[in-house]
Amino acid sequence: MTPELAARIVADSRDRVAWVRARSRGITATDVATLTSARAISRAADAKLHGSGFSGNAFTDHGRRREPEIAAWVAATHGILPSTALFHAVVEKRHLATPDGIAVDASGHVLLAEIKTTNKAWRSIPRSYLRQVWWQQHVLGAERTLVAWEQHDDFIPVGDEPRCAWVDRDEAEIAKLVGLATSLIDELYLRTQHGRRSDGMPRVEGMLRPEASREMYRSLALAD
Repeated sequence: MTPELAARIVADSRDRVAWVRARSRGITATDVATLTSARAISRAADAKLHGSGFSGNAFTDHGRRREPEIAAWVAATHGILPSTALFHAVVEKRHLATPDGIAVDASGHVLLAEIKTTNKAWRSIPRSYLRQVWWQQHVLGAERTLVAWEQHDDFIPVGDEPRCAWVDRDEAEIAKLVGLATSLIDELYLRTQHGRRSDGMPRVEGMLRPEASREMYRSLALAD
């Protein structure tokens, strides 16, 4: 990892309390995965401020158990080392991402890895995961991401090794996500500053996370 990347580390997921707190103060790949269009902004703001209520299930538990094994395979086959660091983008420090793996090639290009487990046979990488990948590329300045996934049948891995595919950086898709993320920050700021949703509905008192202060979501101009 380069010194420039190391300087942009905000937290580490191994310290879950600090990691969750840091993620609550910005827009993450998980947040943008749901941003299919401007119509999704209000729902994403609800989830950001009030939480989704989802604390995990057997599928997420399986994914957490298998991720270190898949990460070791990625490192051995592609040289992308596991990472648990949460990074912020260069310009907008509330743009955050925790890639599963990171490497810098001989030309100085940043390469990432994203690891998934699934009980379905993928014909292609699901669009929500692609949005996560493009967001991570935006935050880290990465050129390519290796998406590695392991299919399982009743939590027993299928096949001898994971499958993988490279996803190249897509500036058009990244620009869309940055625009939607800016709108989400605007919505969060509107709710925390003025106590109202953009659709005119009042904010529910007592549900706001302590971290969501007035200044937290003030929109910043994004530099070119």
